Amino acid sequence: MDVVHTTHPLAQKLDLMARRHAELSSLLGQAETGANPTLFARLSKEYAELDPVVEARQLLLDLEQQMQETLDLLNNPTSDPEMQEMAREERESLKEQIAQQHRAIQLLLLPKDPNDGKNIVLEIRAGTGGEEASLFAADLFRMYGRYAEARGWRLETLSSSPTALGGFKEVIAMISGTGVYSALKYESGAHRVQRVPVTEAGGRIHTSACTVAILPEADEVDVQINERDDLRIDVFRASGPGGQSVNTTDSAVRVTHLPTGLVVICQDEKSQHKNKAQAIKVLKARLYDMEQRAAHDERSKDRRDQVGSGDRSERIRTYNFPQGRVTDHRIHLTLHKLDQVLQGDLNEIVETLAAHHQAELLAKLSEGEGF
Repeated sequence: MDVVHTTHPLAQKLDLMARRHAELSSLLGQAETGANPTLFARLSKEYAELDPVVEARQLLLDLEQQMQETLDLLNNPTSDPEMQEMAREERESLKEQIAQQHRAIQLLLLPKDPNDGKNIVLEIRAGTGGEEASLFAADLFRMYGRYAEARGWRLETLSSSPTALGGFKEVIAMISGTGVYSALKYESGAHRVQRVPVTEAGGRIHTSACTVAILPEADEVDVQINERDDLRIDVFRASGPGGQSVNTTDSAVRVTHLPTGLVVICQDEKSQHKNKAQAIKVLKARLYDMEQRAAHDERSKDRRDQVGSGDRSERIRTYNFPQGRVTDHRIHLTLHKLDQVLQGDLNEIVETLAAHHQAELLAKLSEGEGF
């Protein structure tokens, strides 16, 4: 008996998904992989995405069938008293399991961010605070680097503007791995630090800031650039610290996207070709980010459908050294473990931000707002 049809508000949607899953199973069983590999890959992906939802739906049906049988036993006046007592205990257990399964299904039905599986371009820029802001930028870069290392991700520096004291005016890197954007997408914004700078003789606490941008890596299908017509490529001699040949050859590359005026400079590699390739990679990520933001604004206008607005000018987090605390202002989370966070222990922050976002989406679902 499909009890879910009378108790679950998303029953029709689940039924449609189950029928589509069965249809895809039949199509994939009949298809020849080599005949149309693109179609086969698309159908396989859709089948894989539906699979956990269909499994969860079946488990819910099984649980509700068990509940119906338990209720039938309780309502039978000829039932043995001991059996009735066991049925009452079973009813309470099933109630909890069914509620948990409802929530699991709702989470599976939440809209997926198409960028969640992508690599990212990480951009950190020193803001207000002079040299202290540059040093804080280096702290943030190390923090993300250690987090990436702990997750088994690969971090590759694409471009940097180091300072004499070991800070960064700007640093850009690619982080590659499984679920990178999904984990770090809420890090975009203004990060503020409160501490006594190494350059401060009077022991006064200063407040400085850096901006962090998390850009999903753009695929070829996401952004297409006509290099001949859309780009101006300038080469020049790299400046700042570097290897023997970095400052003696015209290896630095400046790429200007003429339609938008966006400019990317890469000079960390000795090879002009590598710097050009990295600059174009960063440029594509920025262009994709611009397109995503424009589409988001068009869809939601003034509504926020993620944690905070994602605006890089928004102050999202404060790192307070005198008190040893980190506070994320969007979710009112304060952790008194500043040292661990700066060593890359971001799991609690990342997981709480994701849970908060899920809760907001679930609230919209329960209100019948849709997606």
